[in-house]
Amino acid sequence: MNGTAARALQFSVERSTPVSRICAVIAALGLTALVSLPYWGETGTMRLIAEMAYFLALAQLWNLLAGYAGLVSVGQQVYVGTGGYFLFALCDWYGVHPLLAILIAGVAAAVISLPMALVVFRLRGAYFAVGTWVVAEIAQLFFAQLPQLGGGSGYSLTPEIVRAVAPERAAREMLMYWMALAIAVAVIAFVYILLRSRHGLALTAIRDSEVASESLGVDTYRTKLLIYVVTAFCTGLLGAFIFLQKLRISPEAAFSINDWTVVVIFMVVIGGIGTMEGPIIGLLIYFAMRELLADYGSWYLILLGIVAVAVMLGAREGVWGLIGKRFDLHPFPVRRRLIQRPGGDEKPG
Repeated sequence: MNGTAARALQFSVERSTPVSRICAVIAALGLTALVSLPYWGETGTMRLIAEMAYFLALAQLWNLLAGYAGLVSVGQQVYVGTGGYFLFALCDWYGVHPLLAILIAGVAAAVISLPMALVVFRLRGAYFAVGTWVVAEIAQLFFAQLPQLGGGSGYSLTPEIVRAVAPERAAREMLMYWMALAIAVAVIAFVYILLRSRHGLALTAIRDSEVASESLGVDTYRTKLLIYVVTAFCTGLLGAFIFLQKLRISPEAAFSINDWTVVVIFMVVIGGIGTMEGPIIGLLIYFAMRELLADYGSWYLILLGIVAVAVMLGAREGVWGLIGKRFDLHPFPVRRRLIQRPGGDEKPG
């Protein structure tokens, strides 16, 4: 065996780290506690955690779209609203069970995203962002013109549909809570697995340099289209779940750019775009500020803006970017690491 081969055998490629393994154990214990919360916690706490869960899922999806695929959309509320309206239509018009309607609404959002992608993918940069917002506004105006879905005044689920979820209110609260946790965990697991796959390598290459990735054989258009459609499916599914929980929908609520896009962008940018950990940190910061400062009226929004500007100026990689670099922490390792085996040289040959 020659020297080069011998030196190569002294190193191995790994992804997990001691920190990631410890974090996995902590996450498993925390998830176990959250799953058992309905048996010892209060209803208000359950609703808050359920809201945090679906916002975390939305943040992870937008981070995948913008932080990795480079598709900075400010119109993802189109799929939240579309998913919600499809749920109401399927349940009321065709008698579909609400839980099945959630899945069908996600599929419908994915199907609708294909012709939308053909339009917005012709745009680049800021034009793409504006284009996605315009498409969302058009969708809002369209649903506002449908009297069968309440028009501009909104639409409510009937008591029969609500009871189809669970006959008692306490049972519905528990089911909605567990579904929120399940959806959030599923989205995080999906994004994590995707980023560790060959598609994740392609996304990382596109994020670093789209031109260079194309020269290496990455089909950037197909990769971006795949991510756009997948995030549309998951966002539509989340939208259906959100408005099943709320029991009422209206064009303003369903297609609200502030509720479903601006807040999500705040979480991702503050936490750290292009990382799995960033949206989690941003979520905790946002909800902590909301709970502490909500009584201050418009000052609450002003403080949110100040924090956002300060972080973007002082830490362009977000809060997690500072923490991760300072302490070399990687709870969600998606990159390959070259590990030196015992007896190897100081550096690879």
